[in-house]
Amino acid sequence: MIELEGVPELIDPVMVAAFEGWNDAGDAASTAVAHLDREWKGEVFAALDAEDYYDFQVNRPTVWLDGGVRKITWPTTRLSVVRVGGEKPRDLVLVRGIEPSMRWRSFCNELLGFAHELGVELVVILGALLGDTPHTRPVPVSGVTSDPDLAQRMDLEETKYEGPTGIVGILQEACTHAGVPAVSLWAAVPHYVSQPPNPKATLALLNRLEDLIDVRIPLGELPEDARAWQVGVDQLAAEDSEVAEYVQTLEEARDTAELPEASGEAIAREFERYLRRRDGGPTGAAGGHATADGGDTGPGAWNPKDNPGGRARPPKPPRAGGDDEESSED
Repeated sequence: MIELEGVPELIDPVMVAAFEGWNDAGDAASTAVAHLDREWKGEVFAALDAEDYYDFQVNRPTVWLDGGVRKITWPTTRLSVVRVGGEKPRDLVLVRGIEPSMRWRSFCNELLGFAHELGVELVVILGALLGDTPHTRPVPVSGVTSDPDLAQRMDLEETKYEGPTGIVGILQEACTHAGVPAVSLWAAVPHYVSQPPNPKATLALLNRLEDLIDVRIPLGELPEDARAWQVGVDQLAAEDSEVAEYVQTLEEARDTAELPEASGEAIAREFERYLRRRDGGPTGAAGGHATADGGDTGPGAWNPKDNPGGRARPPKPPRAGGDDEESSED
């Protein structure tokens, strides 16, 4: 660990972490933590030693000029702290970096050492995976934990996932074994439009985080960016009849599956969030990505910004009912 500044004394701290790479489809999770850092003007106080955890042929350092002097930025994971004001102020410890190339257990132990030293009461890890979800519907965000008591108390799912995992799953289990309450929030990103950015998925993660830790998160231009993103994808998807038909199939499946919930807790959560915002409540990479079945997908997915002239076309969708059946990641 390289300490950049003295460790601050914090108020009711929650650690919020996200990592670029396999756990970060559409860069949705890492962008969410970057948004928190930017909106609340986070102050970096520590960074992990890049030599210990990263393969520089996979995650290469970058060279830049500072007043004519060449400098190098090494890929790593940094910790910053932000204070959320209001009647009951609290601090967020933001962990933002790249999924490590090696020594995952040591990596997690180092982060947990800081969590213990800072008195962190809860660890929330953000992730995003590719799934069979239509871009026209609200982004599904699942909250999962390995702690049965925490699942019941915070209305979360107790994870039942089995299969390949990334640093999000490893860190959550490390927290569980260390006795630190931990939750993972997963946003499902449409697999047919997986290239970053995905402001709609980032916004969904922040809304779910806001509900979970009971703070009001300033959203800035994210809602407008999310609307513009959806309009852009709508326009490009409409150019291909097969893609349009496939999206309609996903919409019908999603609507049917969520019909029982439409009049229940989902509406209640949205109404509570609306009231908080109206009343001014507490203020406040290389490789592929995880898929909902634990698989992997590489580069080459359709990006609505690839061709602003409108000639870009999404890839042909897989046939419904094919080999891409999905289950929930943790």
